[in-house]
Amino acid sequence: MSSFGAPWLSRHRRGLRPLVYHLLSQGPKSGAELMDDIERFSRGFWRPSPGSVYPLLDEMAQEGVIKRGSDGRYTLAAGASAHSPQSLGRFGPRNVDEAVTELRGLVAFLEDLKGSRAEEFAKAIPAMKEVADRLGRIASEGS
Repeated sequence: MSSFGAPWLSRHRRGLRPLVYHLLSQGPKSGAELMDDIERFSRGFWRPSPGSVYPLLDEMAQEGVIKRGSDGRYTLAAGASAHSPQSLGRFGPRNVDEAVTELRGLVAFLEDLKGSRAEEFAKAIPAMKEVADRLGRIASEGS
């Protein structure tokens, strides 16, 4: 089953399809450029592998959603906007509960890094304290 209409139903490359669609809506890109842009978009947290990107590009081209130019760069095919994934634009929290859930995930990530990347972690402590102070002010003002 194609996940084009409902990308969250895809068993493979679940979040990649809407990102590729979104990035190609901004202009032509090669597979390597897409991987670079996704890494920048995720602030370095995720860089999809060529083994994920290129099969997806082939799949999308076979579906007629994108086309590959003679320069090797992909563009959205004519009429592709009618098939835009519904989840585009929803890459971050949309309300307080989602923001808190995301913060919890980031804290868990930092807890993991504390042991595995101690030197990098130590350098970030002043910035983390500043963020913690800001969160503390927000929490105290809200009660």
